Order: sequence, then C-alpha cells, then structure tokens
Amino acid sequence: MAPLEVRAFAPGRVNLIGEHTDYNNGLALAFAIAEGVRVRAQATDERRIRTSALDLDEHDELALHDLLRPATATSPDLPNPNLPPGDGWRAFVRGVAAELLRVGVEIPGTELEIHGNLPLGAGLSSSAALEVALCLALLGVAGAELDRRELARLCSRVENEWLGAHTGLLDQLASLYGEADTALQIDFSNLDIQPVPLVLADGWRLATLDSGDPRTLAASGYNKRREECARACELLGVQSLREAREDSLQQLPPVLARRVRHVLGENARVLATVADLRRGALEEVGALLDASHASLRDLYECSTPAVEVAVRALKETGALGARLVGGGFGGHVLGLFPPGVSPPAHAREVRPSRGAHLLA
Repeated sequence: MAPLEVRAFAPGRVNLIGEHTDYNNGLALAFAIAEGVRVRAQATDERRIRTSALDLDEHDELALHDLLRPATATSPDLPNPNLPPGDGWRAFVRGVAAELLRVGVEIPGTELEIHGNLPLGAGLSSSAALEVALCLALLGVAGAELDRRELARLCSRVENEWLGAHTGLLDQLASLYGEADTALQIDFSNLDIQPVPLVLADGWRLATLDSGDPRTLAASGYNKRREECARACELLGVQSLREAREDSLQQLPPVLARRVRHVLGENARVLATVADLRRGALEEVGALLDASHASLRDLYECSTPAVEVAVRALKETGALGARLVGGGFGGHVLGLFPPGVSPPAHAREVRPSRGAHLLA
C-alpha cells in the first residue's frame, strides 16, 4: 500500500566544466549542491492535485482526468491539448504529473507543498530540482518506482514539451546521481556516469556569483544554439557533434564552425579536468575554467556584459579560474578559490553534495 505522505528533496547542480555538450552527445563534469527543492506530497481521496508554492504564496488545482485525453484504438494517452498549460511552477506540476501518467504510474489524488532555497534563473538548475522533487514525491504516494535514468528522460520531456526549453539531460542526471565530495563525469553518448573525487579540503573553495542578469532558457538564445548544432550535424553528415572532426569544419559557415569548435574543445577540457582531479591537482583546474569561459564567450557566444563583469569580479578577488555556468545568457558564474583567498561576500559557496532522495 502506498504511503499517505512522502517528502522528497532534489538538489540544484553546478556544472564544473562541460557546457552545451550534453545535447551534442559529449562529456560534462557536474555536481549536486546542498541547496534545492523540497516537495511534500499527501495522498487524498479526491482525484485532484492541489499544489501550494509556499515561497510564492501561490496555489494551483487540477483534476487528474484533465491531464490526459482519452485513449483511442489507434493512439496512446497523450497530454490533453485542451488543458490550460499554466505558467511558471504550475507548468512543471502539470507536466510531471502528465508524464508520469503517460508511462503508467497511477497517481492518487494528492496535495503538494513546494519549498525551495535555490535562486530562480541563476544557472543552478532550479527547474530540474523542481521536476525531480515532484517526480520522487508523486512516485512515493503512488507506491511506484522508475529507473533514475528514465526519470531524467521524463523530466527532460517536461522541459521540452511543457516549458519549451530544449534542454538535455545534464541537470536532471546531476540532481539524481549526485554524491558528497564527488563530481560526475557524464558521457551523453551512452549515459555512462563515473564518479570523480572533488574534495574541497585545506581551504579550497568553489563559489558562484550572480551576474544580476536573469536567464530564461526558452526565451534566450539556448534553443537557437541547439538548432545551430543540429544544422552543423546535418551539413557534416554526422549524428552528433561528438563525431565531428576539426579538419572538416572548413565546409561550415563560420558561425557554425565556431559552435562545433567549442563543443570539441569543451569535451577535451572535461577529460583534462577529470585527470587533474584524480591526481589531486586542483591548482591546474583554474586555467581550464578560464579556457572554458573564453570558448563560451567567443565561440559559443552565450555570455552577456553582466556575466563578463561577474567573471572579472571573481578573478580580481583572487579566483584561479572563473566561467559562466548553466546555459548562459545570464545567470551565475563559478570561481575556484585557492587556500587563503575568500570569495566576495555576496558570492554563494557551493560544495558537492548528496543527490535527490526521500526525506524521513
């Protein structure tokens, strides 16, 4: 019998290095952080989902039968096109519930309470944390389980089909598989995940700084960058940019060649960072962060003036390296600080922490 009440937590994430590689079947090195989203789910006798976003003092309500249109002899259940989609956090609740129903999870009537301590639109993946926490809570009251890689795919469909942000799987996998003092090397060609030690001891620190430039993936250049990568694949005759070769890029328009060069270089920087971390050479990682940012700025062109100011602020404070994190076009920047050097007072220190889980 399913429990009457479940509490779930899902963390945000910081991508140490490997940006815009996930949807190109590349490599990334990410970690879950301590901050995230909590969801309390209470089963009820009604066939409705009632939700309270406690931080916003906002509420939503919908009938479960409205989430899916009736099945026919020729088509499976699909999201009801007549259902008002909602906006902001409401779209996530609708999307997660509908996608769980779509894969056969029998969700009972449920009251949900959402609370989080992640800044929105900052590049720390508040959206993935919300999706994952909602999934775990609703699965809990349904007495059901799903493989965590399948959960990541389900949450990505919510982003793609319900929010219009064509994201990859990086954020969801980092939130689901995170471990303390550990980064995750993710190979998006086969979803292989390898733990890499990321122990911040002896005064080493990682900190993020808000650029003050809010980021909305669906409305930014993020989707356009995905389209450019897809077009480059088409022109090169490859399935993904993981297969692209530097000596073939002269056949591409210059803007597409720049996008491909970033992805190829970023994959190499991930492998170099992993090697440095495995031998405990944190001091070598700073230059790789700087190189990643230069590539994101000059080749992928997803920085902004406010982001550049934030990067300079971290460097001037003493960071060994700094770069934008997340999809870019605003949000936070990440800096690596050596022993004896403190981040700016208004920066947020981050540490590799445990991934998504149910709370006692």
